[in-house]
Amino acid sequence: QVQLVESGGGLVQAGGSLRLSCAASGSIFSINVMGWYRQAPGKRRELVAEITKGGSTNYADSMKGRFTISRDNAKNTVYLQMNSLRPEDTAVYYCRVTTSNFLNTWGQGTLVTVSS
Repeated sequence: QVQLVESGGGLVQAGGSLRLSCAASGSIFSINVMGWYRQAPGKRRELVAEITKGGSTNYADSMKGRFTISRDNAKNTVYLQMNSLRPEDTAVYYCRVTTSNFLNTWGQGTLVTVSS
C-alpha cells in the first residue's frame, strides 16, 4: 500500500503563487502516475495535472500555462507549482497516485483559498 502526505495549501491573494507537495511512502516501487485533482464546493472533483514516472505530463486545459507539475522520483514526491492564482482556483487539492497495476490512492487533501 501507498501512503500520501500533502502540504503547501493555504490562503493567497489573487495573482499570487503556491506550491503543493505530496510525499509518498510504503509500496513506492509500484507507483507509476502521480497527479493532482481538485474539488471546489458544490462541484465535482477534476483533474489538475498528472505526471508519469518517465516525466510525461498531462494538464487540464484551464491550468495550462499557470500550473506546473513536477516529480522527484528519488524523494517519491510530486509538486504542483501554481502561479497567477484566481479566486476560481479555490478548492481542496488532492494528490493521487496510480500503481503499475492501476490501483489508486488518494491523499487527505489540502485547502487552497484564493482571495480577490
